[in-house]
Amino acid sequence: MTTVSQRAAVPTASTDRTAVCAYDRLTADLGVAALIDGVQVAIFRLADGTVHAVQNLDPFSGAHVMSRGITGTRGDEPTIASPLYKQVFSLLSGECLVTMDKAPREGLDPRLTVFAVTVHDGLVYVDVPGAM
Repeated sequence: MTTVSQRAAVPTASTDRTAVCAYDRLTADLGVAALIDGVQVAIFRLADGTVHAVQNLDPFSGAHVMSRGITGTRGDEPTIASPLYKQVFSLLSGECLVTMDKAPREGLDPRLTVFAVTVHDGLVYVDVPGAM
């Protein structure tokens, strides 16, 4: 897991975002995990070139494993399937699209937190609210 604390202003964004890595270091359809000021984030570069970021915590297992999930689509919506119990989540909204007849762990929201991602000058920036 990459630990990131560098803050950088992105000229096209209204807020400061955290520089995570170079875009070309991401492999299409595979996830990576980054620790941004104490928050575990799963980052995915998809085959179409888009980059998405969600919480790395799987709400159904309670494990930080979403970066190891399986990317896919439901219609035109990009998705990530948990590597443990195979629940499918939207990478756009974080909504759980397929629960596999399982409830999330007690106290956990079944929806993934989605983080804004910007790619600028070959760098990937993730906006984690409250990160400093």
